[in-house]
Amino acid sequence: MVEPQTPTPSNTDNPHLYDPFTASSSSFNSPDSSSPPRRMRTLEDIYLQGEVVLNVSQPTNYDEAYKNSAWRKAMDEEIAMVLKNNTWTLVSKPPQADVIGLKWVYKLKENEDGSVHKYKARIVAKGYSQIPGIDYNETFAPVVRMEAIRTLIAYAVQYNLPVYQLDVKSAFLNGEIEEDIYVEQPRGYEIAGEEHKVYKLIKALYGLKQAPRAWNSNIDKYLQSINFCKSKTDSSLYLKEERGMRIIVCLYVDDLIYTGNNLNFLKTFKEDMENKYEMTDMGKLHFFLGLQFVQSPTQFLISQEKYAHDILKKFNMSECNPVQLPMSPHDQLFPASENDQMVDPTVFRSLVGSLIYLTNTRPDIEYSVNCISRYMSNPNKLHFEAAKRILRYIQGTKNYGLVYRNHHHTMLTGYTDSDWGRNADDRRSVSGYVFFIGQNAISWSARKQQSVALSSAEAEYMALSRATSEGIWLRRLVEEIFKIKGKETLIYSDSSSAIALAKNPVFHSRSKHIEIRYHHIRENIEKGEVCLRHIPTEHQIADVLTKPLPKPRFEHLRMKIGVEHLSSLRGSVKIQSTQVSSRDTTATTAYRAQRADPDPVEQAQEEDVEVKASPCEKKQRLCNKMERNVSEQVQGRGQKTQT
Repeated sequence: MVEPQTPTPSNTDNPHLYDPFTASSSSFNSPDSSSPPRRMRTLEDIYLQGEVVLNVSQPTNYDEAYKNSAWRKAMDEEIAMVLKNNTWTLVSKPPQADVIGLKWVYKLKENEDGSVHKYKARIVAKGYSQIPGIDYNETFAPVVRMEAIRTLIAYAVQYNLPVYQLDVKSAFLNGEIEEDIYVEQPRGYEIAGEEHKVYKLIKALYGLKQAPRAWNSNIDKYLQSINFCKSKTDSSLYLKEERGMRIIVCLYVDDLIYTGNNLNFLKTFKEDMENKYEMTDMGKLHFFLGLQFVQSPTQFLISQEKYAHDILKKFNMSECNPVQLPMSPHDQLFPASENDQMVDPTVFRSLVGSLIYLTNTRPDIEYSVNCISRYMSNPNKLHFEAAKRILRYIQGTKNYGLVYRNHHHTMLTGYTDSDWGRNADDRRSVSGYVFFIGQNAISWSARKQQSVALSSAEAEYMALSRATSEGIWLRRLVEEIFKIKGKETLIYSDSSSAIALAKNPVFHSRSKHIEIRYHHIRENIEKGEVCLRHIPTEHQIADVLTKPLPKPRFEHLRMKIGVEHLSSLRGSVKIQSTQVSSRDTTATTAYRAQRADPDPVEQAQEEDVEVKASPCEKKQRLCNKMERNVSEQVQGRGQKTQT
């Protein structure tokens, strides 16, 4: 035990401060007699609250690392890489030159199962001492968007293509810099007799403000020099095509994932990268940015099971009792008042930030996380209880994730919805949308609207406008990756009034006050960029992104959006990968036969091909057929549920 201390001085001054780590991990009941006193905490709790992971094998300074041969070897490899890249040159210190300090940083790289993958030592510049305009200018460096990564996965599943991963060793050491920057000699590697000299940087070091931009400029020039074209929709997406062979590359700092339709073409690309940079061939994509992947010719499983486990462990919730809903349908959150028990904002922000990243594969918690993220500046006990409820839901659904399957069509469809006046404190509405390629979700969002809507039609109209912007960008992205000229993006809404308002400037007295920026949807409809269709509320998939729902409907929409239990599917993927060829669609056919409902979009497309009619008639028949099939589908499932 340690002496009782509070994390910040302000805690002792606030008698209403609520310490979340004194409560039980599974509930907020009073601690039992075996628990420590309220003002006493264990060292583990202090490290958790300070966001520090206690790991004796991961040193914090050079003296600790030098005692371990594995870390000494890692430091030797880092210095060898710096010298190999000709990163610096030893010079006498110029008069009045500012010398930037260096620091050793140590990190254990783990596999997806938690085992040690690599001891990694990095020499890092103390970039916080750099002066803007003198030591650096531009610092921004783009990374690929998650929507582009999910679209690439959907493309690979659609055409039965493997996805591979490459990692660039010491990537930032390849970026060339234009400014004159001097750094001190790294500790433990000073040159005997030359200790008074400094290094002048020729290339970037980790920690410098301009290092990410310098590296991105370097690899961008190289990829374009080997005939890659940069995507117009995502600046970190690159495409190359020669004689019918295609390759697509997603770049996220020093990690690359790529796929293509010719193995020799992919092999040539890997050899080109290895000739230019020091690379690590990671093989087939399996662990990327905290996301876990399991791929087969007919389906792709994407999850964050390890990341979810780490979050629960970090916030002392590994043994908590699970719940079946991330948010109760009756819960309402309000801003904190003066008499409320407050929570340390730093801990709450860390928790919310972790949950936000978890939504990359868990759209089922998108709305709940959006609700608690509104109170990060001044959280109270109730806000932290709501966040803990999400953790308890994650505890029971750690094995859940996205499942991408080959549905034999690449139609881009979207669903958008809003909940009028849902936010109780300012009466602003919530907008939500989700977009699919086939039946694979690639983009989703839940966000509070920026102004108060005077009617439900106005709230739906603003939600439609936001979904239209996303749908246009996604269609252009899909056209680039799939290399098909897509039709207008089909967006479903359950508000007939909002659709009528978007198509025609009617109801002038009720819509004249709406901000001009929302009216761009009308122009895009006239251009043929989007097509709006009505769908009954009970069939609206985006409903799960706008409000807390009862358990039966929540689980139904969770399944429709593509979030499933993956434990039973992982074994089937391993069997399929050895028995199914790239042209075999037996598994997909069997899966579709087992489903209670056929794919309405696919049926409509097949019948549309057979109909000899004008394009307008085909489009109308397609939409009408889809609505009828969706209605029959939900009615059939309702009967099964009653049985």
